Amino acid sequence: MTGASKGFASEWLQRHRGLGLLRLAALYADADGIPDQETIDAIALILEAGALADTSPCPMWPELAGGLMDRQPGTMIWVLRESGVLQAILPEIADLFGVPQIADDPSEVDLGVHLMRTLNETARLGAPLEVRFAALVMNVGKSDSPVEHLPVHYRHVERGGPRIEGICARFGVPDACRDMAMLALTESERVHRVSSIRAGPIAAMLERLGAFDRPARFRNLLLLCLCDYNAYARLLERPYGKSAILEAALAACGEIDHDDTIEAIGDAAFADWLRSARAGAIAEALRSLRWPTD
Repeated sequence: MTGASKGFASEWLQRHRGLGLLRLAALYADADGIPDQETIDAIALILEAGALADTSPCPMWPELAGGLMDRQPGTMIWVLRESGVLQAILPEIADLFGVPQIADDPSEVDLGVHLMRTLNETARLGAPLEVRFAALVMNVGKSDSPVEHLPVHYRHVERGGPRIEGICARFGVPDACRDMAMLALTESERVHRVSSIRAGPIAAMLERLGAFDRPARFRNLLLLCLCDYNAYARLLERPYGKSAILEAALAACGEIDHDDTIEAIGDAAFADWLRSARAGAIAEALRSLRWPTD
């Protein structure tokens, strides 16, 4: 679908009403272009007429999820925002547009525009739904950062947590999506800042992220961070070095031979031994210091 006339949109929305607003927007996530202004106006008019007034959020989730899983989920968000539907159903997301964030290259981005680019990257790289949902909501704590601090967002994690929980509760979002969103909220910026200089903190991060016992979850977070990185227009063709650091560290930890150690020292001491051994293995692999005080 390359476009839609006002007549088509009106006919569609008259047939489907309520959820039809989201369904039509989601169609554009699998399109090669954006709707014309007449279509946007038609959606806005039917929204203003109360099409969503009697529609609870939970039935909206399959429509949103379907759009997130298509080729251009960022386009769905664009249609919802331009028509006013995004502000009606996801004000936490709508409020990100126009909010600046500091970046390396370019030096500053609009969080709403960046969100749409990140979503399109999740589609390009074939990310699962939980990664795409996390990309949608992980920055919601930044919408009302104090103006005097912009474009830095102090304490956005504390503000974002309850908002993500609220979105998940009202839409009936699956637990896997909620868990990935909360992990992204607290850890994505730490992944972006990881350095090979200190092995001990990397070992602690791998444990915290579940790299040893929940590897799929860990790699989904790295995929999300890659999509977030690629969404900066000038970085798309540059390798994402943070993933390489963490993958190399994880591989080094996998070489540790600890089969006989737990029997020799017991359960209580084994956890401390393993953390130290992992830090040592990472330090050797990355040629870095083991602990910050080394």
